[in-house]
Amino acid sequence: MRAYLLQRDPRPLLVSLIALLLAAGVMVLSPSAQAVDQSPARAAKPDFSQTKTLTRTFENADGTTYSFPSREVTVTADTTQDVRGRQRILISWTGAQPSGGRASNPYGENGLQQEYPVVIMQCRGIDDPSLPAAKQLSPSTCWTASVAQRSQISRTGAEASWTRDLLADPADRERVSGITPFPSADVCPTADIAPFFTRLTPFVAAKGTVFPACDAQHMPPEAAVGAAFPPNELAAFTDTDGRGSVQFEVRSDVENESLGCNDKVACSIVVIPIMGLSCAAPSVPATPADDACRKGGRFLPGSSNFANDGVDQAVSPALWWSASNWANRFSIPLTFGFPPDTCDVLDSRAPTGFYGSELLAQAALQWSPAYCLRKDRFKFQLNQMSDDAGWNLMEAGEGAAAEVSSEHELRGSDPVGYAPTAVTGFSIGYVIDRPDNQGEYTDLRMNARLVAKLMSQSYLGSDLGRGHPGMAGNPLGIMTDPEFVKLNPGLTQNAQEAGAALLSLSNSSDVIYQLTDWMAQDKDALAFLGGKPDPWGMVVNPAYRDIAIPTAEWPLLDSYVPQTENTCRQDNPAVYFSQLAAPVTTLRKIAEALLDAWPNVQTRCEFDLSTQLYKLGRIDRQSFGARFMMGVVSLGDVDRYGLRSAALEAASGSYVEPDDASLAAAVGLAKQQDRYGPFVLDQADVRRSKAAYPGTMVVYTAAKLRNLDQTSADKVAQFIRVSTTEGQRPGTGNGDLPGGFLPIRDSGVTAKLYASAQQVAAAIAAQKAAPSAPPSQGGVDNGGSTGGVTSPGGALPGEDVPSADPSSAVPSVPAVVAPVEMPQTQAIGSRTAGGLVPSLLLIGLLGIAIAGGLRFFVQPPRAPRGTA
Repeated sequence: MRAYLLQRDPRPLLVSLIALLLAAGVMVLSPSAQAVDQSPARAAKPDFSQTKTLTRTFENADGTTYSFPSREVTVTADTTQDVRGRQRILISWTGAQPSGGRASNPYGENGLQQEYPVVIMQCRGIDDPSLPAAKQLSPSTCWTASVAQRSQISRTGAEASWTRDLLADPADRERVSGITPFPSADVCPTADIAPFFTRLTPFVAAKGTVFPACDAQHMPPEAAVGAAFPPNELAAFTDTDGRGSVQFEVRSDVENESLGCNDKVACSIVVIPIMGLSCAAPSVPATPADDACRKGGRFLPGSSNFANDGVDQAVSPALWWSASNWANRFSIPLTFGFPPDTCDVLDSRAPTGFYGSELLAQAALQWSPAYCLRKDRFKFQLNQMSDDAGWNLMEAGEGAAAEVSSEHELRGSDPVGYAPTAVTGFSIGYVIDRPDNQGEYTDLRMNARLVAKLMSQSYLGSDLGRGHPGMAGNPLGIMTDPEFVKLNPGLTQNAQEAGAALLSLSNSSDVIYQLTDWMAQDKDALAFLGGKPDPWGMVVNPAYRDIAIPTAEWPLLDSYVPQTENTCRQDNPAVYFSQLAAPVTTLRKIAEALLDAWPNVQTRCEFDLSTQLYKLGRIDRQSFGARFMMGVVSLGDVDRYGLRSAALEAASGSYVEPDDASLAAAVGLAKQQDRYGPFVLDQADVRRSKAAYPGTMVVYTAAKLRNLDQTSADKVAQFIRVSTTEGQRPGTGNGDLPGGFLPIRDSGVTAKLYASAQQVAAAIAAQKAAPSAPPSQGGVDNGGSTGGVTSPGGALPGEDVPSADPSSAVPSVPAVVAPVEMPQTQAIGSRTAGGLVPSLLLIGLLGIAIAGGLRFFVQPPRAPRGTA
């Protein structure tokens, strides 16, 4: 090799190396190179983190003390600022005492029969001694949904361990305690019955009402049986390593008026790792209460309490309010965002309505106050409806703009611009519990054929479905489908009706179109819908065979009514598979159904005593530990409500979850076919990618480029400019971009969206008039349209009408835009322009390097020295 190199002229190689070094320098200095990662991950640092050393201590009869080994516990919360009702916050902890006797359901009073859990609840007030007493939190401002969680009533001495609490005030060691004056027998007849012990932990409502919590009648109205919302407080399980985490759902005054948390009333999440009561010196002889206080638990760490057996009270969650446990609390202060009606309350101006996509809902919730609370901006209002309905209102001139996620048919002669406004999407949300009390399943994978099976109502649901012609041998639900089991092993195969359907939308939506387009690009899904059995013999519901996809509206085609001896069903004959599917009108309803594990299946039969008639309705919420439900949800709702999203199959065998990287990969595949038009994400391209998330969607602000009144045009242009600059700043505050959205930036993969948005905003603001028609040959009026949805003269609706001057059919971006009063936003630079010259230089240098290298290696050997 050395002889080979020595025989060649080194000058071409030197030129090549110099060119490569210069190219490297260009890459370092190039602005585009500095902005490769256009979608930085959300900050991993939690909003709250605190560590405490917790110790349980016993006082001996001689006055000495004995302390159990201390535990250093750390609690974190991922977000605490600008939270909203029903939002879930990730609470995590390490170092806690491992739990024993795990309950199947940790929520509300169902979680009481555990040992050493971590109690988590929402309380009004802040742990700040400098504040007035009314603004400080206390056990009386912490919410529980039942009496049993906050009061101990008429207990024997063996059940009164709190009376021996080392840290308790003397008054709390009395036979009756907790509230002064203590309720009379007229108010609480079972509370003061000697010789039994009672401890009441009253609840003080936001308006000052005191509920003594001595029975169900003396609890706040939100704690009633059958309340609108299930309990959010829980006694969470700590694993044998001392770790645990939960998604805690916060409630605003909209969901819980008695608790009263809002943007003006401060609240906290209180986390109490149960260590066990610290106990005062025992009496001589020791009393049953002394013995009860010193107990250490019946269950081994990590064990379950399926039988709901009794536990040792001193290490149970029932005494979270005791002095020993309360002293160990972690208090996580919360701030609440503005309520949804803020703009209506604080801004008397008439709103400017934008109509359409619900995918933008969570962003609009944060964006709206950033408009209505500033006089230099208009009062923005998103009116959620189907994409088609929003588009039609915009085209008819009844709305300033539409929010859509795909190209829609243009029925009038006025051109429409699509400004990319947000990158988000949909997911298959789910709540599924592992069997044997192992917690939630977190790794669901779904392919297009499985979704097609659900959408086509090809699972039987229950024995009622077995009589359906042409599919009697199909599984009852997806959980018993061998294809699903192969993808998601280890889950229960106990069939539920909810496992026979995917909760979806009943109306037209771009989301359904994108979902079914993904199905249409999968040969296995298409073959199944076409009548080909899957490898395990399952066949499509004959009512859906050869259904045309993609489609924006999924129909209910089945007509099977079961023949049964059930009196209720005989009195209420109905299409069974439509009752299983039971689609709803909004994505939010689906998200809330998943949040509550409450399928929309309409097969519950009950007898109405008032009418003496049977009726069918929605089935009950699923039991914790046996939940199995799936639905189509928006990524914005996934983030707010802490839902789980299935990984969807992109390229064969590659399952992709929604996150910034997978959304960015999908955006990279999207192409814009026409200036001012939308970007098309071809699912055929997604099927070839191993990184792109199939549920990615871009939301566009669509508005007329002609014949829109100038005031509305200026507002729409302002909205596009603000929403694509400061509106893309990730955060939870007013004007910020919430989770579930990929920020649009002026660089990286979303730069094309940003550039297009600015062009469309300028064109909307300009409202360039239609070009004048050329003089007619015979002086006949050509019946030109004035806009709206009127068809051009001589053309039928839906026909393509060529423009008299194609070059002027769509306005170009003007050099000077009509002035619009605009707030100051973040400085924006064009990285594309800034990187053009360096890019060209880089290409040239690389060309020189390659040429030099080729010349060096292909040149003929030099003649040896001294030869002719």
